[in-house]
Amino acid sequence: MESMQQWYLDNGCSKHMTEDKSKFVNIIFKQEGHVTYRDNNKGRILGRGSIGDKSILLIHDVFYVEGLKHNLFSISQLCDKGYQVIFKTNSCEICLPNSK
Repeated sequence: MESMQQWYLDNGCSKHMTEDKSKFVNIIFKQEGHVTYRDNNKGRILGRGSIGDKSILLIHDVFYVEGLKHNLFSISQLCDKGYQVIFKTNSCEICLPNSK
């Protein structure tokens, strides 16, 4: 499933989310309701956790959502957590201010 390897920056979703349980370095399984997709279908939230690499960077508060077709990073959630999201002509950088 190549689409589940990629992450998409989404300005329409309010939370980071994935259906790929293997992406999590830690997860707490707890049904937390539903997310509503653009087409008004719903996906059950089955848990929440962190993804990334413990030695470099972790992204916290990522929903584990049943039936999701793509991995989504919420631009607004990144900005709310203090990250800078910088769009360039052919790339995008996500970083914490004053970090490498």
